[in-house]
This record gives sequence, C-alpha cells and structure tokens, in this order.
Amino acid sequence: MAQELSEKELLRMEVEQLKKEARNPRAPISKTGREIKGYVEAHAGNDPLLKGISEDKNPFKEKGTCMIN
Repeated sequence: MAQELSEKELLRMEVEQLKKEARNPRAPISKTGREIKGYVEAHAGNDPLLKGISEDKNPFKEKGTCMIN
C-alpha cells in the first residue's frame, strides 16, 4: 500500500497521525506509575504468570509418556 502512495501523501498521513497523537491527554509518569503499580498489585492473585496454572486447567500438560520399544 505504501508503495502506491506518493511521498507527499505519505508525509500528509504522517502529519495527520502526529496531530492525533498530540491531542492525546498526557499524564506525568509519577501518577501513572502509581496507578499501574496499584492495578498490578490488585490483580496479582488472578495472574497465571505469578500464581501458576492448576494442573487440571493447563492445556499444555503432558497427557502421558511416549515409549519406543
């Protein structure tokens, strides 16, 4: 798709994207960092990466062993 557009059209699209990004509300990292930390701590009990997956719900659990005789 980008090959079909002229350089002027590509630059116009880039400027429009930058305008959209400039309109996004900004917040200081000191505030958002606290919010992220609070969210992670509040949901840590349900996080399978921290808690692990129970054996009965683990889709990657080995079903059995394979033996070659």
